[in-house]
Amino acid sequence: MTDRYCVFGNPIKHSKSPLIQAEFAHQVQQTIEYTAQEAPLDGFAGAWHAFVDAGGRGANVTVPFKGEAFALCDTLSHRARRAGAVNTLIVGGNGRTYGDNTDGVGLVRDLAYHRVALTGKRVLVVGAGGAVRGILEPLLAEQPCEVVVVNRTAAKAEQLASDFADLGNIQGGGFETVSGLFDVVINGTSASLSGDLPPLPDELFAANAWAYDMMYGSEPTVFLQWAGPRGAKLLDGLGMLVEQAAESFFLWRNVRPETAPVREMLRHSLEFDGI
Repeated sequence: MTDRYCVFGNPIKHSKSPLIQAEFAHQVQQTIEYTAQEAPLDGFAGAWHAFVDAGGRGANVTVPFKGEAFALCDTLSHRARRAGAVNTLIVGGNGRTYGDNTDGVGLVRDLAYHRVALTGKRVLVVGAGGAVRGILEPLLAEQPCEVVVVNRTAAKAEQLASDFADLGNIQGGGFETVSGLFDVVINGTSASLSGDLPPLPDELFAANAWAYDMMYGSEPTVFLQWAGPRGAKLLDGLGMLVEQAAESFFLWRNVRPETAPVREMLRHSLEFDGI
């Protein structure tokens, strides 16, 4: 039987994950089935167990189920425990569910792909939700000189900084606490999806700084449209999506696909969609 995988979310019809995973499988000459599954908002655990009972071997998990995926796992990776969220589920040989989080490594590998240096740099992370929690451990492992997390609710950012303080120099606060220039500014909020812009100061970017939005689309996000005229080089989250998917594929199939051709295919697909 063909090994079955899926991505769970709600909504999920827009997901590029089936396209990405099909390309990976073709590339390494493996046959898998990978579909998008919309789980009920109040029924994720049931949907996962039904998928496993029907022969499912693993899944990706996206909004809004990453916390619920974390809760149902029998075993968790270190990075999943740190993130408090799971985006990759694996059915072990004993039928137990193993959970991992590949979002952070996806971000760091995308930055490395674009030769964005993090070591010794000053990094600003905007937002304090689950998406940001998932990237902080891999980000701090790159040894930036400082990571500053800011959020509308300052207490959330302060709590995140406290939770990860053992891994490096990390501070948290409200938007009004942002001061000085940054080498890398990462928008980890979903504000771009609604066309909103975080209230950041105009004088934010150091020379040769990068602005990175974890969201992506056929056109630059509102955040990137704002950052460009202020001197930043721009990156969206498409590469992060591909890199985290490649890490999931590796966890399931024990072979690491090449991401560059899939990046190009997906970017071309997005541009075509936007015409």
